[in-house]
Amino acid sequence: MPMSKDYAVLTSARWVALWVILLSMLTMGAVTCASEQPAPPDEGEMTLSLSSVFKEGERISTEYTCDGQDISPPLAWSEPPLGTQSFALVLYDLDSPRGVFTHWVLFDLPADSRGLPEAVPPQAELASGGLQVKNDFGKTGYGGPCPPAGHSDRYRFTIYALDRPLDLTATASKKEVFDAMRGHILARGQLTGMYQR
Repeated sequence: MPMSKDYAVLTSARWVALWVILLSMLTMGAVTCASEQPAPPDEGEMTLSLSSVFKEGERISTEYTCDGQDISPPLAWSEPPLGTQSFALVLYDLDSPRGVFTHWVLFDLPADSRGLPEAVPPQAELASGGLQVKNDFGKTGYGGPCPPAGHSDRYRFTIYALDRPLDLTATASKKEVFDAMRGHILARGQLTGMYQR
């Protein structure tokens, strides 16, 4: 029996509705994935000073980027508040088209440390006792600025003074580190540099 015109129109309308629903679900899923990128904590009073070989807002030297030696710059920070039991450090790209792109996560740096030397080794456990997890390049330790061609991105280093060491290992994800830090940040300090390819 041939299909009636009304039935054919109804069937086409159902297919269109089904495709609209499927596309909406896919779009919502993509938005959810993008928004689930964990951001570093923004707790704690901004009472620590953080310094390096570049000043706030200055260009980061090529040697510290993916276009150079890709080594970490030297960093120094000021005296933390009483009760500090450990430090954590995070570096991320403020302008990444992929959302929060994390270049470096260290934690459990000793409470008596006041800086990091240039070229921290890319290993999970540091001689100082600090731990490094994988960055968003999928590598352990530091991954230097590497923006898309033509982009001028801002890269923010943040040092956190914590009231305890984190009960984690170097196999932790950055989200687990950020979650463990929350509620334990006594103070923080920031340094932002620029890099353009």
